[in-house]
Amino acid sequence: MSKTLSLFSALLCTFIWGTTFIAQDTGMDDIGPFTFNSVRFFVGFLAIIPLALMFEAKKLKKEFRFDTKTFIILSFLIGLSLFLGSALQQVALLYTDVANAAFFTIFYVPMVPIIIFIFKKDFLHWSVWPSVILCLIGGYLLTNFQDATVRLGDTLVVLGALFWSTHIIFTGMIVKKYNLPLTIGAIQTLLVALFSFIIGLFSEEFVIANILNEIDSILYAGILSGGFAFVLQIYAQRNITPAPAAIIFSLEGVFATIAAWFLLNQILGINNLLGCFFILSGVLLSQLVPLIRKAS
Repeated sequence: MSKTLSLFSALLCTFIWGTTFIAQDTGMDDIGPFTFNSVRFFVGFLAIIPLALMFEAKKLKKEFRFDTKTFIILSFLIGLSLFLGSALQQVALLYTDVANAAFFTIFYVPMVPIIIFIFKKDFLHWSVWPSVILCLIGGYLLTNFQDATVRLGDTLVVLGALFWSTHIIFTGMIVKKYNLPLTIGAIQTLLVALFSFIIGLFSEEFVIANILNEIDSILYAGILSGGFAFVLQIYAQRNITPAPAAIIFSLEGVFATIAAWFLLNQILGINNLLGCFFILSGVLLSQLVPLIRKAS
């Protein structure tokens, strides 16, 4: 896959994630967060598994020829990170609004390069750090945060951002070793569905009628976000390292704001527009400056 196609995959993935914030919030009118996530990610698994069997079943023996253990470990860590990140985010939406959740979620942008620097000692291009600052400023402006109060939900989203960052890092590790994006996507969605179901079984009521009431939100969040968007993320990270990838993914706040404008008739103020500008500037800085240096 070319770098251009990887960038397109990252942007499309981010667009789906951003618009899914609305479905995540409206999809809990009649069901709990773990019920929502278990059904959502199981729907995502059902959407991906036929494609994985069709296109990657014959590749499994070749890909696992040298090291199956690493694949199992990384797949479990990816699934666990995705479960913890999505669970904390979903529960947080019960206590905070979509704007705050969108802002605090992008805290994975600074977390990714910091974790990589501390544990892997990898070299990071200097453009990552100003890009991170621009994205955080943009996220702040997008949320009208000056009119909100910090609540329990905001703390949960920040904690969730830690696991979104480990999910990005572990995904970057596994795609370097195995060319099985559909299989990895199917495994991680199934793990999240199972973990969510187990917890929901003890803390919530699974009522089919209530689940069907939220079917539109579940299908959108399941098929597009829980299924294909995370596969697109895996495709994207084949040619984009974790730190720049996290910066690109921060555009989900921009897409969430635009979606709220169109779908919920929320007017964009000057702060919101400036927030979009800052995040877009951060993304462009992280992607273009290293290319300019190589060309010179």
